[in-house]
Amino acid sequence: MKQGFDNEKYVKMQSQHIRERIGQFGDKLYLEFGGKLFDDYHASRVLPGFAPDSKLRMLMQLSDYAEIVIVISAADIEKNKVRGDLGITYDVDVLRLRDEFLEKGLFVGSVVITHYSGQNSANQFKTKLERENIRVYLHYTIEGYPSNVPLIVSPEGYGKNDYIETSRPLVVVTAPGPGSGKMATCLSQLYHDNLRGIKAGYAKFETFPVWNLPLKHPVNLAYEAATADLNDVNMIDPFHLEAYGKTAVNYNRDIEIFPVLNAIFEGIYGSNPYQSPTDMGVNMAGFCIIDDEACCQASRMEIIRRYYAALNKAVKDEGAENEVYKIELLMKQARISADERSVTLAARKRAEELGVPAAAVELADGRIITSKTTDFLGASAALLLNALKYLAGVEHDTKLIRPEAIEPIQNLKVRYLGGKNPRLHTDEVLIALALAACTDDNARRALEQLPSLRGCQVHTSVMLSEVDSKIFKKLGMDLTSEPVQSARKRY
Repeated sequence: MKQGFDNEKYVKMQSQHIRERIGQFGDKLYLEFGGKLFDDYHASRVLPGFAPDSKLRMLMQLSDYAEIVIVISAADIEKNKVRGDLGITYDVDVLRLRDEFLEKGLFVGSVVITHYSGQNSANQFKTKLERENIRVYLHYTIEGYPSNVPLIVSPEGYGKNDYIETSRPLVVVTAPGPGSGKMATCLSQLYHDNLRGIKAGYAKFETFPVWNLPLKHPVNLAYEAATADLNDVNMIDPFHLEAYGKTAVNYNRDIEIFPVLNAIFEGIYGSNPYQSPTDMGVNMAGFCIIDDEACCQASRMEIIRRYYAALNKAVKDEGAENEVYKIELLMKQARISADERSVTLAARKRAEELGVPAAAVELADGRIITSKTTDFLGASAALLLNALKYLAGVEHDTKLIRPEAIEPIQNLKVRYLGGKNPRLHTDEVLIALALAACTDDNARRALEQLPSLRGCQVHTSVMLSEVDSKIFKKLGMDLTSEPVQSARKRY
């Protein structure tokens, strides 16, 4: 994909801007980190050139005087909310994040459970964390939030929340995903710090929406598509427009909460240092786009990818149909359709021609490779082999894995493990390929091309099993599937 973003410039500019913001406050700064800290693949997809771990690199430069607080919503624990990119629940991701941060030498001070109202699952998670000697704090639901400012900024509002004990001047507040309550956690701390005579500040580091891009810019529309389940809406910041006479893009939750932040700051300082929600941010991403059209095109493809993800969730009864409707509206605003994704058309055409499930992948050089379901392999497994053969310069008709090597695996699956489908899944075919690589040079060369699949676009004519979907994610391939379940038993 053509590069559209200067990551080196971004890291330097963003780091400097955060340091300047820290210098504006005295005793303590709560820095809300939105999005993913070290695996921001959405940003890397819509801003080609953005490194998924850019935020982590910047944070590590501040590690000597920073600590991390991880926030998770009790509501997300209760409904077993899953991270779409990793396929793990938010509570599991809290532990993963903590381990990753500690491994990088960063200090994780505590975990905060927000939106708490006595949920049993949240209590169990709290107990689990405490058994591992992790400090846990509870923040409660507040009636009328965020509009009932007098109640929120009172002993019965933020005052009911546990006070998070912190020891460093910079407190980075992060979470497994959006809607976890990061901002409310920061504001609650400002309220409690004020009671203790601590002059604390707040800032927000959120990559999207990009405030200095147009409201309907594809990069910002892609953010709305990514958060369709939260019903987030990008808006012109009315406070910024009134204060400066300039348009800036923000989103509804920040705009709704701004009066609360304003009331808290007025209580602490007598005035608010921020004139608008946009002022709260420290995002420099918009200044580092070097090819706008490359980012626009990447964002259009991301919107289509999110559309298919929403369709698949609806078919599996895992998502609401209004997510699909919202993304359809975003596609109209971006003036695109699903047919503009070349790999999607290729997979559909192959399936229609052959009458069997098919798949297609678009490689880095623009070449589209297709596959079909066979007696030995599922379409996804066959697709990987076909793509790897092309990348390795191996003739298409060459067998990387001998049929006599596949048959024993099929026999194991059906006769001994009770499986119904004898065809090899993607994980099984990669293991078979690795074994073949021990004695076959073509197989070895093909296996060595696996890193070249990262970032490639994939589409399948039917929805995939969880196993196959996870393999594509591990390979870093952007997968979409037609909202059609394969003809197999669902129990």
